[in-house]
Amino acid sequence: MGFRVCLLCACLCPVLSEAQDTTKRLQEVEIKDNRKSNFGHMYQVDGMKIAAGKKSEVINVEMLNVNKATNNARQVYAKVAGLNIFENDGSGLQLSIGGRGLDPNRTANFNVRQNGYDISADALGYPESYYTPPAEALKKIEIIKGAASLQFGTQFGGLLNFEMKQPEDRSKKFGVESKQTVGSFGFFGSFNSIGGTVGKLSYYAYAHYKRGNGWRPNNGFESFNGYFDLHYHFNEKHMFGIEYSHLQYLSQQPGGLTDKMFQDDPRQSNRARNWFAVNWNLLDLEWDYHISSRTRLQTRAFGLIAERNAIGFRQNRPDQYDDGKAPRDLLKGNFKNMTLESRLLHRYSIGNKTMNLLTGVRAYKGQSTSMQGNVVNGSSADFNFPVSEATEMLHDYEYPNVNYAFFAENIFRITDKWSITPGIRIEYINTSANGSFNTRYKDNAGNTILDSITYENLQRPRSFFIGGVGSSYKFNPLLEAYGNISQNYRSVTFSDIRTTNPSFEIDPNISDEKGYSADLGLRGTFKDVIRFDVNGFYLFYGNKIDEYWATKGNMVIRKRGNVGAARIYGMESFLEMDVLKLFKVKNENWTTAVYSNLTLTKSEYTESPIPNVQGSSVQYVPLINWKTGVQASWKQFKLTWQFSYLSEQYADATNAKEGDYSAVNGMIPAYRLMDLSLGWNLRWLSIEGSINNLTNAAYFTRRAIGYPGPGIIPGEGRSFYMTLGVKTF
Repeated sequence: MGFRVCLLCACLCPVLSEAQDTTKRLQEVEIKDNRKSNFGHMYQVDGMKIAAGKKSEVINVEMLNVNKATNNARQVYAKVAGLNIFENDGSGLQLSIGGRGLDPNRTANFNVRQNGYDISADALGYPESYYTPPAEALKKIEIIKGAASLQFGTQFGGLLNFEMKQPEDRSKKFGVESKQTVGSFGFFGSFNSIGGTVGKLSYYAYAHYKRGNGWRPNNGFESFNGYFDLHYHFNEKHMFGIEYSHLQYLSQQPGGLTDKMFQDDPRQSNRARNWFAVNWNLLDLEWDYHISSRTRLQTRAFGLIAERNAIGFRQNRPDQYDDGKAPRDLLKGNFKNMTLESRLLHRYSIGNKTMNLLTGVRAYKGQSTSMQGNVVNGSSADFNFPVSEATEMLHDYEYPNVNYAFFAENIFRITDKWSITPGIRIEYINTSANGSFNTRYKDNAGNTILDSITYENLQRPRSFFIGGVGSSYKFNPLLEAYGNISQNYRSVTFSDIRTTNPSFEIDPNISDEKGYSADLGLRGTFKDVIRFDVNGFYLFYGNKIDEYWATKGNMVIRKRGNVGAARIYGMESFLEMDVLKLFKVKNENWTTAVYSNLTLTKSEYTESPIPNVQGSSVQYVPLINWKTGVQASWKQFKLTWQFSYLSEQYADATNAKEGDYSAVNGMIPAYRLMDLSLGWNLRWLSIEGSINNLTNAAYFTRRAIGYPGPGIIPGEGRSFYMTLGVKTF
């Protein structure tokens, strides 16, 4: 602990030297972001974040002409390089994205934040994101690939940050925005927001409701999402803010399919008793202190109270008929956590060069619980454990979790063009699991031959240090070379420690994942006609955790543990061209641009203790991931056409090509999709329309192990949406 304090003091020395700041404070000047495109990258110092030398991407959501009503990730993230997207349904209730060989499930390999604070269930023990803000409420989405681990946690994926809309015209006291959407399969969405500035107080709030029947039977959903923020500027130095987010939804899950079922009819469902519900509550308190013209301190306390409940007939044979009488698997999770995070950004000089230091501390405490059992309670969305002899408890656990961290990064500008940004992160983590699980085996006649309860008290304390360095060279204001290398770390999660599942069991020797990621790229603009960002990347994944087949006595079971070390490398490229400027056509009424987002990725398990894994490709890593499209506008009319192609990929570490009886293993065939969006706006009125999956292609993006499976989860067929909107701010 003393070492941490000394290191913190050392990093704050430049701040202490600024205590007697004599710089004259000028009248406040508002600087607006002049990025005109709907996609770009972050500045070297962007708010309270350092992005110098990193692979960063920014989606300016407000400028997108896509289907925002359903949070269609394939369209919203179309220009982000290398993302693999799980499409569970057309509701957009959950975001599941990954990249560079990282599991997309609920975006668990990114540190997911909203306005700079955590929104996932448990940043360490259960980093899955059940809450996703509606795209209609977002100003932009920021992504920093793996090197973000030094500032925002240790994840291999990096940072994903949702930035909400804020009142931009401080002279306007009140404004309103309302969008009403209708679409295929009974979809209805209503987004309504208000915002403004009154004196020193600025505010923004929205309410978002949507419902639908879904593309498949047994696929209905209903959700409500609410949010408000208040920011009070006491004076030019002090600002206090409060933000609250609430999400609740209930969805019916039609279950997975076998390969044959998908080929016969991808819309079929034989699961009428599977339900999923989420209740999410986030609170953030922020104090922003401009200590001087060179130094800014941001301290925030944020917390989560949430629950996730799932119930269903979840046999590992998707083709097994549910007669409505068999017990259902009930899984209840409750999450409570609190975090205090303080970040200090300081600008100082060495000679005639300006340097930037970002340093901070984080203290986190979580208390989550998980209960699982087999219950007989009908077919409705009943998430209670009945007091009955028919109730069979499988596990009952508490997961106390503690994390303390210190981080620092510094931009050293060696010349006017060249900068180097080293960084460090020191972590203390204690992941615990206290509870009991039931072990029960039956013979072929259904007689119980083993029934026992095991009590556990697991403690996994560890401390470690990770570091990295990035560099940027600006040939001119429009052309930049960047590179970085950073260590990454993923701690064992709750589900890695204990989850009772008919499909698999946990290896008791499971251990944390370690590795590193690196980027080397070139980005820029050529004559205001072509924008590009091309980079090579390399990711080393040690001790990768995944599922595999194993033998237990005379049985063959699925097991979860460390399957080995993997390397993933490739090329990411983004190119956007203004067609009219290319051919020197001057027409103020027309704009036309084409883009290409191509990623080529190679992956391989370099070593593994599991048979048939070494030399195999890593799961969910297509060789080709390509998205291209055309964006055009004429006066108030806008059109966006997008084409997506992903080559074949594997769902398990052994690269099985044929689906087994559970359809958990097997290949995911290549698929091609097209989407079309149209828009018209005139001052305060807008009309938008979209057609998703224009050619009605049959495809799937995942083979689920647990909920919403097991089995193949089909992608949604052709669908139509229409939105009418008004906006006064």
